[in-house]
Amino acid sequence: MPIARKTVVDVDQVGVYHCISRCVRRAFLCGVDDYTGINYEHRRAWIADRLKTLSSIFGMEVFAYAVMSNHLHLVIRNRPDLASDWSAQEVAQRWCTLFPKRDGHGAAEAPSDEAISTLVGDAERVASCRERLGDISWFMRCLNEPIARRANREDKCTGRFCARIRPKGTRLQPKKMS
Repeated sequence: MPIARKTVVDVDQVGVYHCISRCVRRAFLCGVDDYTGINYEHRRAWIADRLKTLSSIFGMEVFAYAVMSNHLHLVIRNRPDLASDWSAQEVAQRWCTLFPKRDGHGAAEAPSDEAISTLVGDAERVASCRERLGDISWFMRCLNEPIARRANREDKCTGRFCARIRPKGTRLQPKKMS
């Protein structure tokens, strides 16, 4: 049975953790869906790219990951010691990179000096951002949410990560391949 992260993780201590993130409602994350015949293999690259980005921003080290058809395994080490040594400027730079402003077309803009200096001027906000940049829950949130949004856009649906919804009461039958 899963245990809540807050009861397992000591946020002030370096530790190695195995995290699992599952899709909901029989959503297909990667591979070929036998039911529809659709190949979702390209999503592995999305996850690899996102992990690379996040590990360069957060106080986390990714030791290993495995992307399965409907879930993801991560072995990560939190590094609160690194995050505590970052200057306010570095915390603001990392936070503004993680949550960039968007232009009129939705494309991410590079962090502006103005946005960074505004954040640096708010010591309470910098402390909150520093804490979040060393938090495994925030790391997982920042990994899962963009992947789910992108997959839902691709699948033309909404929800946590639904990919495909079947009518209530119907049984799943594998699609016959010709």
